[in-house]
Amino acid sequence: MEIPEIKMDQLHGKKRSETLSLLHNACAQWGFFWLENHGVNEDLMNKMKDLVNKHYEQDKEKNFYSSEKAKILDYEKASSNVDWECSFMYRHQPKSNSHDIPELLRATVFEYAEEVIKLAQQLAAVMSENLGLGKDYIEKAFSKPSVGIKVAKYPRCSHPELVMGLREHTDAGGIILLFQDELVPGLEFLKDGKWIIIPPTEGNRIFVNLGDQIEVMTNGIYKSICHRVLPNKNGSRLSIATFYNPGADAIIYPAPKLTYPSQYRFQDYLNFYSTTKFSDKVSRFQTTKAILK
Repeated sequence: MEIPEIKMDQLHGKKRSETLSLLHNACAQWGFFWLENHGVNEDLMNKMKDLVNKHYEQDKEKNFYSSEKAKILDYEKASSNVDWECSFMYRHQPKSNSHDIPELLRATVFEYAEEVIKLAQQLAAVMSENLGLGKDYIEKAFSKPSVGIKVAKYPRCSHPELVMGLREHTDAGGIILLFQDELVPGLEFLKDGKWIIIPPTEGNRIFVNLGDQIEVMTNGIYKSICHRVLPNKNGSRLSIATFYNPGADAIIYPAPKLTYPSQYRFQDYLNFYSTTKFSDKVSRFQTTKAILK
């Protein structure tokens, strides 16, 4: 199965309708997709990648392999609750923790976050449009969105069968934009009961997946998908994941336009059903909702 690819620049021009349709299908049927021609400065992305790798190699790698977490491999005993990762979290907004992250990265990670926020806002707008909502619906529903970046390395692992890089989970928040390794694989997403391997990044593409709050807000039309990271015995994998999430005080609920009719008398539904039995059920629910308001 080929993972959907969305070219952001084609949202402007003759291919806009086609690209909107591709994006809607990716969100509804997959919950994840590649984003190309996204507009984030490639020199900045390369600088971010280089500095993260430098920080890991200089300050983190040796300590990781001497940590209690790494010692589990000495016993060659599998563990179901160990994540084979070395990471830190940069909180960008509403309140920055820049003084808690490596000085080597502070200026660059701030600049990178500012650019990726703009991309997340564009995605939120076109997703809202695809759902028939106002273009600013998701951003307003997020109520002062919070933004953070998880910077991680998944170190080379001599016994990858004994641990997980990151155990399977769905993301709690909203829109996740991942800039990942160009050489080392490991990320997998679950689709139709099968694990789909997400290949290393090519040409600074960004990988996008949706979090639980998008599924709730869209009444299940768009999906958050279970994923995991497998460790690799041949190399360390880079992961820079930006989370564009609702604010802490945001009240999350399905967009009223997207919910089924909240209540109705069954006979009224049957009367309408008798003339629309062979039409699409979703449009029938929507029409029923409009009639019974």
